[in-house]
Amino acid sequence: MAGSSKNLTNLLFLCSRNRLRSPTAEQVFAAWPGVETASAGLAPDAEEPCSAELVEWADIIFVMERAHRARLQRRFRPQLKRARVICLDIPDDYAFMQPELVALLQRKVTPHL
Repeated sequence: MAGSSKNLTNLLFLCSRNRLRSPTAEQVFAAWPGVETASAGLAPDAEEPCSAELVEWADIIFVMERAHRARLQRRFRPQLKRARVICLDIPDDYAFMQPELVALLQRKVTPHL
């Protein structure tokens, strides 16, 4: 997560443990023009746990499942003032950087950018 620049859109990708889906999304969109990316997990044992600072930093938060949206809203309601939250409905069935996951992310995230 780099410094916030006003002409960039900050994208936060969330899944449970930040091991497969959200880090893949972060990597896929990191080179996208006009965006900054970060990823985190909502489970207690996440590689990179979601924080209030990350939620406040984000312009758009992409969650992989409806349960993640509910958990995000429960834990970070005060910080969710400005970010748009979008559920991608991507199940935990993929490996890190699996081509099918990359294609699915590109198809589901791109219309929002």
